[in-house]
Amino acid sequence: MDSIIALLQTSLQTTPPTFWVILLIAALVCAAAVYAIASAHRRGTEAARQAAQAEARLIELMRHQAEMQGRLAHMTETLSQRQSELGQAVNQRLDGMSQRLGSTITEQTKSTHENLRLLQERLAVIDAAQNNIQSLAKDVVGLQAILSNKQTRGAFGQGRMEAIVADGLPMGAYEFQTQLSNGKRPDCTIRMPNGAPPLVIDAKFPLEAWNVFRDVAAPEARKAAAAQFRRDLEVHIRDIAEKYLIPRETQEMAFLFVPSESIFAEIHEHFDGAVQKAQRLRVVIVSPSLLMLSIQVIQAVLKDQRMREQAHLIQGEVAHLMEDLSRLDDRTRKLQGHFLAAQRDVEQILTSSDKLVKRGAKIGGLELESVTESASESEPSPPRAVESRSGLLKFRVVDED
Repeated sequence: MDSIIALLQTSLQTTPPTFWVILLIAALVCAAAVYAIASAHRRGTEAARQAAQAEARLIELMRHQAEMQGRLAHMTETLSQRQSELGQAVNQRLDGMSQRLGSTITEQTKSTHENLRLLQERLAVIDAAQNNIQSLAKDVVGLQAILSNKQTRGAFGQGRMEAIVADGLPMGAYEFQTQLSNGKRPDCTIRMPNGAPPLVIDAKFPLEAWNVFRDVAAPEARKAAAAQFRRDLEVHIRDIAEKYLIPRETQEMAFLFVPSESIFAEIHEHFDGAVQKAQRLRVVIVSPSLLMLSIQVIQAVLKDQRMREQAHLIQGEVAHLMEDLSRLDDRTRKLQGHFLAAQRDVEQILTSSDKLVKRGAKIGGLELESVTESASESEPSPPRAVESRSGLLKFRVVDED
């Protein structure tokens, strides 16, 4: 390298300047050409590399495009299949919904017809109830007309009293409108047992004064109506005591029948003085329930009297019953003797059966032994033995007490 540098130095010193300029220009041209060739080669190489990369990218893009086309085809097929399935499902759902709607409409139609039928039946029942209410209103109006008339009102109270008496007592135990010795006719007389005088029941009640007392609202008018009702009630009680309490012909007390439980309660709550006066005059104020209870007590007393009248027949029947019981006792004892004899026979049969069982146990106690074992044993009293045909076994009979 040093020699080349020295050569160049000497050459520069010896060679004219023009030559070196030319040489320098030629060197520069060569260098430029070499650089251009190298640049062209580099550009060609880069272009080839870029072309290769572009081709590889193109191939990759084509591969991706192929894959994309495959995926698009698969997605298209899947979408078409899903679309067909969705169409079938929608059709099935629509068919099911149509059937359900049809059945629902049918059921609703049936239910509507049934409800209409029930509504018609209920309307018919309501119409019948309305007719009954109208007839009941007419009956109430008639009842009000009856109660407004004193004579018909007495007939209404007497009718209810007669119904209670007739339901509770047998025929012949009561009479209606019978005449007493003084010419008076009580509403009902009930025959008492043991020849006692009959019991008198009066069904006439001063209802007009009570209606006035119930309807008024002013304090002064209500007080006057209460006084009027008290006077009418006490007068009626006194009339009953004077007309119907006859010594040795009727009972010492009589019944005043009140045809309403509410009126009976109001009398005992607001008119205690009239109730006490009735008790002093031996007149008992009774409501429908109390009259029914009294009738039941009288019925029990009459039943007891009939039983006492039939006591001798009952005693005869009891005597016949005792004879039948004694005969039954004798026959039962004879049957017991037969059972005891049969029991003894059964005990004897059981004794024989026990003996047979013991005999069977003895037979079952037979033992089989070999000949060698029997020869080796030595006993003071050898048992009876029977040898078998083979000579190998024998039977030994064991005696047991």
